[in-house]
Amino acid sequence: MKKEARLLLGKAYDSLTLCVEVFNRPYDCGRTTTSLILAGHAFEMLLKAAIVERNGRIREKDEKDTIGFDKSVAKCFSDGQIRFLTEEQKFTLQEIDGMRDAAQHYLLEVTEELLYVLIQASVTLFGDLVESVFHQHLRDVLPLRVLPLSTTPPTNIDALFDREIATVSALLAEGRRRRIEAKMRLRPLLIMDKALCGETHQPTDAELAETITGIKHNTGWQELFPGVASMDMSSSGSGPSFALRLAKKGGTPVVLAPAGTPGVATVVLKRVNELDYYSLNRTALATKVGLSGPKTSAVIWYLKLRESREFSALIQIDASTFWRYSPKAIDQIKTALSGTPLSSIWQAYYNREDNSPSGVQTLAECQVCSDGH
Repeated sequence: MKKEARLLLGKAYDSLTLCVEVFNRPYDCGRTTTSLILAGHAFEMLLKAAIVERNGRIREKDEKDTIGFDKSVAKCFSDGQIRFLTEEQKFTLQEIDGMRDAAQHYLLEVTEELLYVLIQASVTLFGDLVESVFHQHLRDVLPLRVLPLSTTPPTNIDALFDREIATVSALLAEGRRRRIEAKMRLRPLLIMDKALCGETHQPTDAELAETITGIKHNTGWQELFPGVASMDMSSSGSGPSFALRLAKKGGTPVVLAPAGTPGVATVVLKRVNELDYYSLNRTALATKVGLSGPKTSAVIWYLKLRESREFSALIQIDASTFWRYSPKAIDQIKTALSGTPLSSIWQAYYNREDNSPSGVQTLAECQVCSDGH
């Protein structure tokens, strides 16, 4: 191994060890912030070590400083000479760095369960990367006792987010006095969601406010956080060999034909890949039409896009279902906005009688909904 890469890797090991040590402290003074900062530093040193080892550059020409975390991730994901990161590994790294950035520079509140997920996933990912790039094993470098410990480890992402949103709802119910605390609880959730949707910037006050509006209107968190809704958490092993990985949910999309289609008895509609046709989640659709997520939901409701198979479908992947939209929905929304003020749509959405997260569903859509609604 090159000397510079070896020294950088040594710093990465040191930061990871300290990260786990701080996480396992029996007191909480600075514990969350320090754990996240050390996790971020460990990965930045690891990525730079890998870039150097694979003959890449960590300092641009005529620059005094080395590249930062984001550029290191980009090189390790897309540079053909260096590339070793998978898309899911990239998402996990972006989540960790987003949390680190918010903890270091502003305010966020990470619950014990979520912090455990982040740190345990960090240790697992770190081990995966040093094995694939440097052919080393964490068990040969770190003491076997170095393991994130938790008395309340979460069982799955869905249960974790159910509790998080319930807590935020309770804070909001107490009035504006608890609004700051609600935003602190929401910020890490939005950071995770943005990372999984390919965005790396911190959530803005406007995005936080609109998410709060969605929660007040009982919008399901799967709609408010579509990136997280597509994520799964898998674990394997036990004790020092325990591993936890964050990944996109897989499976075969299931779509049922609408019952009672005129002129046919039984109709089976099949595309090679439904996700190719319904290629947009709400976040991607919002980006295409230049709106925020909640305002996009308002336009979807106003135009009743979910009642048309031309524009949307409820796709089932494993035990979860997700709304997806076709590119035709982009033109439909842009055409509507050219003739109807967005403020009018938003007001109608805000005052709607049906405050359910999904609005009106057709019978066929209800048939594919795994929760029976």
